[in-house]
Amino acid sequence: MAKKGTGYFDRKGHFFKSARAATESDLAAMLGQIGEGESLAPGIAHMLLERRAEIEQLFAEHDAMIAEELASEGGPTLNSDNVAKLPDREAI
Repeated sequence: MAKKGTGYFDRKGHFFKSARAATESDLAAMLGQIGEGESLAPGIAHMLLERRAEIEQLFAEHDAMIAEELASEGGPTLNSDNVAKLPDREAI
């Protein structure tokens, strides 16, 4: 008897049984070939997903430090409202 199932596809269209596996495949593809022989990218992708919260926290801290550094230099900050929006131009 046929059964209904759920599957997930990565960006290349490969089928996976779990969303996690599909995401790991996409991350590994973004990383590309790492190392000689069999790529280390799948293992690194797995670790990135495992430590996602820590990585996001690290990037948030990094962004705050960069914004602080730019502000202390007198330059525009990442969330600056003093940046003028250029008028829209018609495509040629």
